[in-house]
Order: sequence, then C-alpha cells, then structure tokens
Amino acid sequence: MCNLETEGTKFGCGHYKVTRKLKKIDCFNQYCIHSVQHPRNCPDCHCDRYFGPDARETITHRTADYCVSCQYWFKDGACQRR
Repeated sequence: MCNLETEGTKFGCGHYKVTRKLKKIDCFNQYCIHSVQHPRNCPDCHCDRYFGPDARETITHRTADYCVSCQYWFKDGACQRR
C-alpha cells in the first residue's frame, strides 16, 4: 500500500483532518492501484485501492474544538433517553 505525507488540523477530540496532501510514497507493488508498478491494463482489477496510514502528519493548526463527527456525540445533541 502506498502512503501519503500530509498537513492538517488537530482537533481537541484527538482526531486529525487532512487539509493538504504533500507527497505520495510509492510502495512499488504491482497489486497496488496507486503504485507506478501497477499495470495500466489490469484486467478485472481487484487490486488494493486504499492508501495505508499517513507516513507523516504535519499539524498546521490546533484547535480546542471537536471535529464534526465528535461534536454531535460529545458536545451538542447526544442526550440520554429518559
């Protein structure tokens, strides 16, 4: 699996959101669709389509706010049923 080097925002909940992809690190695997070794005419392609974990995450902005996914559950509308 190929990996990315990214820049992004670190939220108060601990999540990291990519704001910019800087560089792709090639795995040189013929079964990875993002690699230069993957054949262009791969018949009935069932090769890896996803990137691996980021090789490097550079934090360009920190915020005490929660990310959109966590905000609902921990800050706004998640209330215990009565």
